[in-house]
Amino acid sequence: MLKENIKQVRKSRGLSQEELAIKLNVVRQTISKWEQGLSVPDSEMLVLISEVLETPVSTLLGENISESKVDDLKVISEKLEIINLQLLKRKNVIRKIIQLILILLCIVTIITFIYLFLLNSPYLNFDYNDPENAVLGVAFHSFEWIFIRIVPIVLIASIVGIVLTHKRE
Repeated sequence: MLKENIKQVRKSRGLSQEELAIKLNVVRQTISKWEQGLSVPDSEMLVLISEVLETPVSTLLGENISESKVDDLKVISEKLEIINLQLLKRKNVIRKIIQLILILLCIVTIITFIYLFLLNSPYLNFDYNDPENAVLGVAFHSFEWIFIRIVPIVLIASIVGIVLTHKRE
């Protein structure tokens, strides 16, 4: 167990036997003997190994850590998969909301355009000597003038947005 744990933790830290030996002030063959189970480090050396490898002594002395690492990786990958699915659902919901808003914008724009067309500019027949009618006529004319110039841009942009947010399956 100890031999496997030392080797596994050393490799997980990206250290070679030579690098670990330098950090512990021993020769590489000593590390090799520990990992082969031909000898064991004394208690002081075990504490030093745990400090260098940043691993508790209990982990070095304990059960084989490969199983827990595999389980940890499996749990992490499952959590990442769940997070990815949640992000995909959120992205799809946002895409659908944007698409719905653009569709509603198109509908409102077309209905308003048809309404203005059917009214046939009634403000042209207002009596502009009356101040209230004059203000109302100017306001209505201003709205119509701005709306007619902006509608094509808004309509084209909405249609392009709908096409871009449409998910092809």
